[in-house]
Amino acid sequence: MGKVLAIAGRELRSYFVSPLAWVVGALFLLVSSYLFSLILFSSREASLRGLFENLAVVFLLITPALTMRLLAEERSRGTIELLMTAPVRDRDIVIGKYLAVCLYLLFLLVLTGIYPVTLALIGKPDWMPIIAGYAGVFLLGASFLAVGLMASSWTNNVVISALATFGISLVIWLLPSSQSVFGQQVGQVLEYCSVITHQQNMGRGVIDTTDVLFYGSFIFVCLFLTIRSVEVYRWR
Repeated sequence: MGKVLAIAGRELRSYFVSPLAWVVGALFLLVSSYLFSLILFSSREASLRGLFENLAVVFLLITPALTMRLLAEERSRGTIELLMTAPVRDRDIVIGKYLAVCLYLLFLLVLTGIYPVTLALIGKPDWMPIIAGYAGVFLLGASFLAVGLMASSWTNNVVISALATFGISLVIWLLPSSQSVFGQQVGQVLEYCSVITHQQNMGRGVIDTTDVLFYGSFIFVCLFLTIRSVEVYRWR
């Protein structure tokens, strides 16, 4: 566990000294603040449900930028060999890097804490949907990050990594719309496999163990495939 935390700490520090991370953070706050103001004045409800639905779109766009360099840049610079010759296991490398980018995502969400505070000052919000909505958005973002880390392990080109992340995330986002193509039964299965479906459920204020287990399983599979990819690279 100590090695995982050491890798996570190293990676997290690199985020906060990187201009890209600050640019992504600033754009995230700018867009989320605009969406919050727009939804607040248009709906006139003490609710963040509309914001959570739109933040899901924002995460679809920013997660490729956050994950594209995690392993691809290490491979292009040759620094991944240093990691692999250190006394750490492949899973420690993968989990450490994933933990770091998830903590950065959590940092971005913490910055949006001003929105529920604002709602509390001007109205009487229902806190359970807000708590469940934040949980759903974080799990959705964590799922996209797991996809991004997996894609980053496939190549040494950060642009290809970012494009692969966006493409895969978009496909699993659009799975529910495939019902009209494949029929109702297959469509229901595809809808269940879509990360956005479960986020919408939690955005309604319901934290269902089925949704949590889905996200946990999805992230586990992505990290497992990433570890296998790193192992293949080690033995080339």
